[in-house]
Amino acid sequence: MTGLDKITSQIQEEAEASAKERLDAANKEAEQILADAQAACKVMEQEALEKAAAEKANQDGRAHSAAEQKRKTALLQTKQEIIAEVIGKAYETLKNEDTKSYFLTMEKLLNTYVLAESGEIYFSEADLARMPADFEQKIKAAAEAKGGKLVLKKEPKAIPDGFVLVYGGVEENCTLKALFDVKKDQLQDKVNEILFL
Repeated sequence: MTGLDKITSQIQEEAEASAKERLDAANKEAEQILADAQAACKVMEQEALEKAAAEKANQDGRAHSAAEQKRKTALLQTKQEIIAEVIGKAYETLKNEDTKSYFLTMEKLLNTYVLAESGEIYFSEADLARMPADFEQKIKAAAEAKGGKLVLKKEPKAIPDGFVLVYGGVEENCTLKALFDVKKDQLQDKVNEILFL
C-alpha cells in the first residue's frame, strides 16, 4: 500500500466517522423538527374541531411535508459540508506531505501534465530549497519520455505548492490548489459515492 493509498484510506476513515456524527446530528435535528411540527398540528386540531375533516387533513399534510423538506435540506447541507471538509483535508494532506512523498506526487503530476514541447518549469521558493538532488534529472526524463524538453528555472514563482509549466509563453498552473479546483466536481462526486452511496 503506497503512502497516498494510506493517506486516502485514513482520510476515508476519518470522513466516514465525521459523516456518521454529522448525519446522526442531522437526523436528530430532523426528528426534533418533525416532532415540533406534529405538536403544532395537534394544537391546530384542537383549535379547529369544527372545521371540515378535509381541511384538517390538508393542514396535517402541509406540516408533515414542510418538516420532511426541512429534514432533507438539513441532510443535504450536512453532506455538502462533509464532502467539502474531506476534499479540504485531502488537499492539506498532499500539500503537507514529507519531502520524499511530496516530490513523488510532483513526479506523478509532471508525468501527467508535461507536453511533447520545449518549455520551462517553475517551483515555489520553498520547493526549490527542499527539492531532492535527482529531481531535476527526473524532470528532464519525464519531458524526454513525452518527446519534449523541460528546463528547471531557478527563479521561484509565487505559488504555494506544485509547479507551473510554461510552453511558448503559455502557463499551465499545476499547483495542487489549481488541480483540486479543476477536478472539484469529480472529487465531490467521488467523495459522495464513497461516503453516502
